Amino acid sequence: MKLKQLQNLTIIDQDITNDEYGTYYDKRNIEQLLNYGLIILDKPPGPTSHEVVAWCKRILKIPKIGHSGTLDPQVTGVLPLGLGEATKALGVLLLGPKEYHALGRLHSLPTKEKLDDVLNQFTGEIFQKPPQRSAVLRRTRTRKIFEIELLEQKERLILLRVLCEAGTYIRKLYYDIGEILGPGATMVELRRSSVMQFSEWDHLVTMHELSDAFTTWDEEKDDSKLLKLIQPIEHVFSEIKSVVIRDTAIDAMCHGAQLAIPGILEISYNLKKGDLVAIYSQKGEVIALAEALMSESEIQDSVKGYAFQTKRIIMEISTYPKSWRSKPTLKN
Repeated sequence: MKLKQLQNLTIIDQDITNDEYGTYYDKRNIEQLLNYGLIILDKPPGPTSHEVVAWCKRILKIPKIGHSGTLDPQVTGVLPLGLGEATKALGVLLLGPKEYHALGRLHSLPTKEKLDDVLNQFTGEIFQKPPQRSAVLRRTRTRKIFEIELLEQKERLILLRVLCEAGTYIRKLYYDIGEILGPGATMVELRRSSVMQFSEWDHLVTMHELSDAFTTWDEEKDDSKLLKLIQPIEHVFSEIKSVVIRDTAIDAMCHGAQLAIPGILEISYNLKKGDLVAIYSQKGEVIALAEALMSESEIQDSVKGYAFQTKRIIMEISTYPKSWRSKPTLKN
């Protein structure tokens, strides 16, 4: 199956991939997924995000796991985990919105008209100062609230759905709403329902499911359960533009070389200078994140020059063979 982001690309040139190197992104075995995999975890209430990551390391017996977006101990919901080298890809998820379902208590009972009016005031760009117990510098900053919807109200208890920019403090949002209403408001319970394209409407993975599936694979060599829980990390990049390159250009990129036009095979339609892109092999494996230095038309009209500036290498060195020459060392 071809990745969503690799469909309908503009063809610049054609080449054949060597099946002796690399792995088709959707054909990875468990060992490979434990280094290039993604788990969309349903964080339980109680532990910190850091503790959840530590537990998952022990369950999966791997040294490196990262998460995208810290959740407070009592907050539940979508917590994307990157395994091994996949931790390098999680920053992309900070570019998109996050959705929360938040239960709060108003300290007075406003009219429906007044409550609606106040909620409307918090749509768009707002100012927030992080709470005292936060991991970031406490200075006023702006965040965007794309949507805020009153789902249900029972006297002074209200349930809100909030679609917002990453880094928005929902507890502080409730506090500020209460300040405008007058007597105040307090958040009671919070669940993150989506992170960018990953939603709780899809299947979220519980800690128990992960432990059971890994034990089944580790002890019984049955990978059927675990393969359903770990996604290829390439799914993270479905919302950004794409570039497909030759096998011969891959190892040079992994060593830090910039991507020049002769190495490019396909690019996203309507690519613009400055766009963030994911660089892929012909097998659909993500190699790196990069910034476009040329537009689609400029790339099509050129035969040489650097087209992309590498921002983050994800693929390990020597996954593909070296096809480039080092500069000779001058001898005295």
